[in-house]
Amino acid sequence: MTHSPSPDRDAPPVRLPHAPLPVYYQPGNAAMREAFLRRTFDDTAVDYDRLEKILGLGTGSWYRRQALLRAGLKPGLQVVDVGMGTGLVSREILKITGEPHRLVGVDPSPGMMQQARFEQPVECRLGRAEEIPVPDGSADFVVMGYALRHIADFSAAAAEFRRVLKPGGRLLILEITRPEGRLAHTLLKAYMRGVVPLLARVVSRAKDTPMLWRYYWDTIEACVPPAQVMQTLAGHGLHGVERHTELGIFSEYQARS
Repeated sequence: MTHSPSPDRDAPPVRLPHAPLPVYYQPGNAAMREAFLRRTFDDTAVDYDRLEKILGLGTGSWYRRQALLRAGLKPGLQVVDVGMGTGLVSREILKITGEPHRLVGVDPSPGMMQQARFEQPVECRLGRAEEIPVPDGSADFVVMGYALRHIADFSAAAAEFRRVLKPGGRLLILEITRPEGRLAHTLLKAYMRGVVPLLARVVSRAKDTPMLWRYYWDTIEACVPPAQVMQTLAGHGLHGVERHTELGIFSEYQARS
C-alpha cells in the first residue's frame, strides 16, 4: 500500500468526475447522460456480479472487506452504502458488522438494487450521491464503492457526505484509478477494454453488458486526477483526507467529518 501526498489546494473542485464521452451521449446534455447511465445499469444489472468476478479475478470480495476494515468499520456503527448497486460492498459490510438494521443502501438504479441479495433484510433506498436520502448527522460510516465516476456532481456529493456524517464519522470511497506508468496503463486498458468485454459477450444475458465494461474503462481513463478528488473532499469540510492505493490502481480515499 502506498500513501499519496496531501490534497492539491490549488486544484479546482470536481463536479463532473471525468471528461464527457461523446461516443455514449451528447456532451453537455446532463439529462441524456443520466438517462444513458440509468438505462445501462438497469439493463445490465442481471450480469453485473458475474462480470465483476471476472474483472476482479475473484478477489473483489476479499479486497472490499479489507478496505472497509482499514477504514475503521466495526460493529455498532450506522452505515450508509452510497451507490450500493447489487450489494457487493454491502455484503462485505455485513460480514464485518453482522447488523443489517444498521445499514442503509442507496442507489439511483432500481434494476441494480433488485439484484441485491442478502441473508437478512437490508433497507434499500432509491437516491443519488448528490441527494442522499438520510437525515443530517445520522451516519457513523459512509462508503461509496466504484461509483465516483458515474455521478454528475462530485462536489455536491462531497457536501452530502459531510452533511450525513456524525461528528467524527468516517468516509471511504473505493475507486479504480488510471495507472501512472505507461506499461501498466497499456496492460490494464487491454484487459478492461478488450478482454473483459470479449468475455462478457460469452457469459452475459443482456446485450449492453459488453458496452458497459468498455464504458467502465473509458471513465477510468478520463477521470480527474486523485489530487482533485482529495481537494474536493477537503474543500467541503472533511478532515484527514488520505488516499491509499493497492497495486497502483485500487484507490481508497478516506476522510473524517
